[in-house]
Amino acid sequence: MGQQLVVVESPAKAKTIEKYLGKDFTVLASYGHVRDLLPKEGAVDTEHGFAMRYAEIERNRRHVDAIAKALRSADALWLATDPDREGEAISWHLVELLREKGLLEGRAVHRVVFHEITQKAVREAIAHPREIAGDLVNAQQARRALDYLVGFNLSPLLWRKVRPGLSAGRVQSAALRLVCEREDEIEAFVRQEYWTIGAHLRRGEDPFTARLTHWQQQKLEQFDIVDGERAEEIRQAILADIAAGGLRVRKVERKNRQRQPAAPFTTSTLQQEASRKLGFSASRTMRVAQQLYEGVSIGTETVGLITYMRTDAVNLAEEALTSLRSFILGHYGADFLPAEARRYQTKSKNAQEAHEAIRPTDVQRTPEKLRGVLERDLWRLYDLIWKRAVACQMAAARLDLVAADLDADSHWTLRANGSTVTFPGFMAVYLEGRDEAAEEDEERLLPPLREGESVAVDAVLGEQHFTEPPPRYSDATLVKTLEAHGIGRPSTYASIIQTLQNREYVEVQQRRFVPTDLGRVVGRFLIQHFERYVDYGFTAGMEDELDAIARGEKQWQPVLAQFWGPFHELLEEKANVSRQEATSEALDEDCPECGKKLLVKLGRHGRFIACSGFPECHYARPLEGPRDAPEPVGRDCPDCGQPLVYKTGRYGRFISCSAYPQCKYIEALNKPKGTGITCPQCKVGELVEKRSRYGKIFYSCDTYPKCSYALWGPPLQRPCPRCAWPILYQKSTKRRGEELVCPQAECAFHFPAAAEDAEVQRLLADYTPPPPKGDADATARPRRAAKTVKKAAAGPKSAAAAKTVRSKPTSKAATKSKTSKKPTVKA
Repeated sequence: MGQQLVVVESPAKAKTIEKYLGKDFTVLASYGHVRDLLPKEGAVDTEHGFAMRYAEIERNRRHVDAIAKALRSADALWLATDPDREGEAISWHLVELLREKGLLEGRAVHRVVFHEITQKAVREAIAHPREIAGDLVNAQQARRALDYLVGFNLSPLLWRKVRPGLSAGRVQSAALRLVCEREDEIEAFVRQEYWTIGAHLRRGEDPFTARLTHWQQQKLEQFDIVDGERAEEIRQAILADIAAGGLRVRKVERKNRQRQPAAPFTTSTLQQEASRKLGFSASRTMRVAQQLYEGVSIGTETVGLITYMRTDAVNLAEEALTSLRSFILGHYGADFLPAEARRYQTKSKNAQEAHEAIRPTDVQRTPEKLRGVLERDLWRLYDLIWKRAVACQMAAARLDLVAADLDADSHWTLRANGSTVTFPGFMAVYLEGRDEAAEEDEERLLPPLREGESVAVDAVLGEQHFTEPPPRYSDATLVKTLEAHGIGRPSTYASIIQTLQNREYVEVQQRRFVPTDLGRVVGRFLIQHFERYVDYGFTAGMEDELDAIARGEKQWQPVLAQFWGPFHELLEEKANVSRQEATSEALDEDCPECGKKLLVKLGRHGRFIACSGFPECHYARPLEGPRDAPEPVGRDCPDCGQPLVYKTGRYGRFISCSAYPQCKYIEALNKPKGTGITCPQCKVGELVEKRSRYGKIFYSCDTYPKCSYALWGPPLQRPCPRCAWPILYQKSTKRRGEELVCPQAECAFHFPAAAEDAEVQRLLADYTPPPPKGDADATARPRRAAKTVKKAAAGPKSAAAAKTVRSKPTSKAATKSKTSKKPTVKA
C-alpha cells in the first residue's frame, strides 16, 4: 500500500486516528466546512434550477492548501468527515475543490465513517469504504439553500421595517415564536387561589403525612376550597371529629409496580439531561461531547471515549449490548441482568442513517477509573453517558405502592400515599431527571399500616396555594419542545438556541429563556406577516421534505421550487408594510393629552407606550405604567448644586443630576468588580467587570469615557508571546476549547490555556497573523462590543457623546461594497 491521505474535520480527531492507522497514513483536518454559498445576493439562482454558487471559505484556505499539498504525494484520498449529512457535504465540497485543482486524476477516492474513535472501529471503517452519498449531499444543499433564501430575503426586510442588523432564519424564527408565545401565556395568566387540608400523623415514632381527599362523601376537586375561611371551617370540623372518636386506618391498598429504565442517550435527550443534572447549556453539552468523541488523553493513550454524539437513534450495536450485559453480570450480579438484551426503537421515522445511540466506547472505562484524569466537565458528562448506557440494559426496578385511607367514622377521608423500593434494579446506577420539580406522593415512605389501627395526630393544617403560569423554557424543555414539534434536527438544536441569544432575541434569567423587547417585536412581525413560514407544522414539514431527499425519495430542486414561489410572492406583498405597523402594537386606550390611540412602540431602550399622534403629541410612558417622579437621593450634585435623583436607564438604576440635560453628572449605584489589571491602553485605569444590556459580561477601563478600551473575555496579566502586548484574554471555542488570545487585532495570536512554553513556541513558528482590517485603533474591541460598552458606561449622556466614530467609504466602489452587504444566515 502506498501513502494514503485521510481527511477528518477536527485536528483533535486527526491525531488520534493517525496513531491507529500507522505510518502509511497521513491524517489532516479540514477544520469544518471548506466551501459555502457566496455571501451575496444571487448565490442561489432561483431562475435557473436553483443553481448554487460556492466560494472557498477564506479562514480554512490554508488547511485546504495543506491537504492539496499532501495529496500530491499520496496514492489515495480517504474522506472521514463526520457521519451525518453535514459531514457528507463537507467531503463532497472538498472533492469538488480538489478536482478543480486537478489533483484527483488517477487517485482513488474513498468515503469512510467513524461512529466511534477506537482502533477497532477506525480500522474496520477503512476496510469497508463506500462512495459519497449523493442523496445526503443533496439534502444538505437543499437545507443550505432554504436557509439562504429565507435569511437573505427576510433579514433585509427586518432591517428596513424594524432595526438594522437583524436576522431571521427558517428554524430560529419558529423557535423564537415558541419563546414569545410562552411569555404571552405567562403575562395573560390569572392566578387563582385554592386551599388544601393536610395532616401530620404518627404511627408510634414514625411520622407521615396525609391529605384530605373527600369531604361530605364527595371527592374534592382543586377549586372546591377557595378561601381561608372555608379552609378553617373544615379544619375545625376535622379536629372536632378526631377529638370525639380518634383517627383510624380504614383501608390499606398495596400494588406492585415495575419501573423500566430510560433508553440510551440521543442528542436531544443528552442535552436535556445535561441541562437538568449538570446545568449545561445545549451548546456547552455539544462542545464537551465533541471532545469526548474526538479523543481525550487518559494517560498512556488518547482515545475517543463515546460514540458519535449527533444522533436521534436509540439502538445499540450487538457488540455493545454483549459488552454491557457482560459488565452488568460481573459487577452487579445475575439479578440485575434481564433475560434478554433490551432493544429500543427510534420513534422518529427520520432517524439519522446507521447511527447508534450515544454510549461509551468501552464500558470497562468506568467513571471511577477516569476520575481525576479527565477535566471536570468532561468527567461529569462522561459519567452521565456511561451510567445511562449501563442502566438501559439492567433489570427493571420493583416498587410496592401503598395507599392508606384514614377517617374518624365521619363524612371525610384523609389519604396517605407512599412507596417502598423492593428491588432497585437499574436505579442502583441511574435515575432519569425531571424538567419541573414536583413532589410525588408515590416517592414518600410510609410506616407499615394495618387496617383498624389508630394513629396519633400532631396537627391538621390548611395550606394556601395559587395556580402558577406555565414555566419559561429552559435548555432542556426548549430542546424537548423543538423535538416534539419536529423543528430542526439533533445537530441543530444547540445552534438554534445560541443564535437566538447571539441576535439578542432572548436572554437567560435563572437558566430560563426570556424574550427581549427586540425579540418580541421581531416575533410579532413574523407571526403577523409571515405566519405560514414560522408555523410549527410548516417548519416540521420542511424537515420531512429534507429527510425524503436524504432517503432518495424526492429531488431537491422541486422541493425548493414548491417553497420559493409562494414565499417570493409574499415578500413582494409585504415590502409595502410601514415601519410603524411593523414595530408598533395598538392598545385599547386613548392618549390622556390628545385623545388619540396609544401604541406600544420599540425604541432604543426597549418597548414603551406613546401616542399615535406623534410628533404633534409627545405623550409617552414606560410600558409598566405611568411615569413616576424621580426619587430624591438626599444630597446635591457636586458639579452644579442641584438635587441628585435616582433614575432608571436601560442598564438599571443610577444616580443623576435633576438638572439634566443642562448638567450631565451621573454616578453608578454598584461599583463594578475589579480585576486588579491596569488598562494596557491608558495605563491609568483598571479593567473592571461590567454587564451589557442583555446580561453579557465584558471588561472595560474604569476611566470611561476618557478611555474606551474593552474586552469580551476575562483579562489575564500575561504578555502576548508574539507581540508583547501586556495582557491576554481568556476565550472558549467549540473547536479549540479553552484558550488564551491576544486582544490586538493585528496579532490575535491564540494558544491552548494549558499549553506548555515549548508548545507555545511551536505554535508561534507556524502562526500567520490575520490580514489588516482598516482601523488600527480597533485593538481589543469588537464592533458590537464598542457600541455596547459606550452605552453601558455613558448612561443617560447625550447621543452625540456616545457615537462610535467610523470611517466612511471614499470611493464609489467602497460605497457599493458597503450597501450590497448581506447578513450571514443560520437556521
